[in-house]
Amino acid sequence: MISQKKIEETVCQLFKKATTRLPSDVESALKKALQEEEDEIALLNLNAILENIKIAKEKKIPICQDTGLPIVFVKMGNVKVEKLYEGIREGIRKATSQVPLRPNVVDPISRENTGDNTGKMIPQIDLELADTDFLEITVMPKGFGSENNNRLRMGLPSEGLEGVKDFVIETVIRAGGKPCPPIIVGVGVGGSSDLALKLAKKALLKKIGERNKNKKIAELEESILQEINRTGIGPMGLGGKTTALDVKIETAHTHTAGLPIGVCIQCWASRHATAILK
Repeated sequence: MISQKKIEETVCQLFKKATTRLPSDVESALKKALQEEEDEIALLNLNAILENIKIAKEKKIPICQDTGLPIVFVKMGNVKVEKLYEGIREGIRKATSQVPLRPNVVDPISRENTGDNTGKMIPQIDLELADTDFLEITVMPKGFGSENNNRLRMGLPSEGLEGVKDFVIETVIRAGGKPCPPIIVGVGVGGSSDLALKLAKKALLKKIGERNKNKKIAELEESILQEINRTGIGPMGLGGKTTALDVKIETAHTHTAGLPIGVCIQCWASRHATAILK
C-alpha cells in the first residue's frame, strides 16, 4: 500500500525539483543554441537564461517567478494507493509553502485567489491506467505566458500533413516573443478536440531530440522545427537563430470526418519531474 503521506511528500519534492532545476536535456539544448547563435542580442539573452538556471540550481529557488498552474500526470499500475487525490492536493499545498511557489490559482469569475495552488478541479490531474506494478507521477508546473498561446484547429482530412505544418507554424508566428522563446512546441493530432490538446501537452514531456517512432511524423517534426527557426523570432522574441528547441508530435486515431490539431507551447523553462512509487 502506497500511503497518502508518501504521495504528499513525493509530490511536494517533485514540484520543488521541477521549479528549481531544469531537465538536463533542456539545459543542454540551450547550451547548444548558445554555441550556434551569431546574433549579439540573442547571445545576451541565452547567456542570461543559462545564468538564471545556474543561480536557481545553486540557491534552490524557482527558475521563474511564475511557478505555473499545477498539472499532474499519473500512470496507475496494479498497486494499492491510499487517498491518491487528496495526497496530490496536500503535496501541492506543502510545496506552495515550502519551496515556496507563487499562489497562482484563482476563481475564473471572481478572481479570488485560493492561496495554496489548489481549487475546483485544480490540480489538473491526467490519470492513465497502466499494466505495471508501480505508480508513476509526473508534475508539470505550466506557466501561462506560454499557455496563453496554445491553439486548437478542427481541420479537415483533406488538409493532411501540410495543413498540420501550416497551422503549427502560424501559431508560433502569432505567439512571437510572448511565450519567452526558445520554446518547445507540443502538437497533438487526432482524437477529439480535447484529446488533441491533451496529446500536445503530453508531447512536451518527451526528451529534446527524441523523435516519433513513425518515420513520416518524425520527418514532420524536423521540418516544422526548421521552418520555425527560419522565422528569426529568436530568444525572447528579439531575433536570432533559435526560436524553438524542438517540436514534438503525438497522435491518436480520430473520426473519419476530422483532423483535430492541438498546439501547446512551452517556454524555455520546460519544467517537469517524475517519480515512480511501489
